[in-house]
Amino acid sequence: MSNADRHGTITQAVRESGRITVQELAALTGASEMTIRRDLDALAAQGVLERVRGGARTLLLRGEEPPFALRTHEGVEAKRRIAAEVSSLIADGETVLLDSGTTCLEIAHLLRRRPVTVMPLSLQAVHVFGESPGPATLMVPGGRPRAAEGALTGPLTLASLAALRFDTAVMGCCGLSAAQGLTAYDLDDAAVKKAAIAVARRIIVATDSTKLGHTAYAHVGPTTLLHTVVTDTAAPADEIAALEDTGTLVRTV
Repeated sequence: MSNADRHGTITQAVRESGRITVQELAALTGASEMTIRRDLDALAAQGVLERVRGGARTLLLRGEEPPFALRTHEGVEAKRRIAAEVSSLIADGETVLLDSGTTCLEIAHLLRRRPVTVMPLSLQAVHVFGESPGPATLMVPGGRPRAAEGALTGPLTLASLAALRFDTAVMGCCGLSAAQGLTAYDLDDAAVKKAAIAVARRIIVATDSTKLGHTAYAHVGPTTLLHTVVTDTAAPADEIAALEDTGTLVRTV
């Protein structure tokens, strides 16, 4: 098991159990207890978990948005497959609005090598496009970054969106269900997502299967606004069927 895979397994186990011991994690990953202790120290330094005597415990309250640092370790391979599929749906020359979040960040790494015009809605994705010159044209919106998330929100972000029109908006989400639609944890983030949907000809939602059937706090819009959902093969079949019944195309990878 690679370091990245092991860290992902550890963060998921801590999140699901609330508290777990070094011995339990060693048995789960097949790594030595010394390696697990080093992993826990590294993840604690990133704010992913809290180190306690003999193990670790989650920093996440029930119903709270998982921190960005934690989400970057979860479902990495699935997010990369989703990113590749989304990239394949975007034609050269398109204007693309790219939402915030860890899955959209994976998409940024692919689109920066494409001849497209992209406006990212997070500082992390802006940084990806600015790392080195490439064929992509970067448009940078205004706004206030959310603490620890980097997602751009506020009146300057909304004004940037209102001034432009896009071929495709690639959206992330905190929750998506046929019954409750697209939802987010943060009201300001939800406002940006609503504005993004309003200024794009086509809406693609890129989300791992853990978000399907889940509902977060702030409503963004019904699934009838969405054209395509790209998710992974672990997505619940009943939720996929319900989304397709609303007219949304679902692609699993």
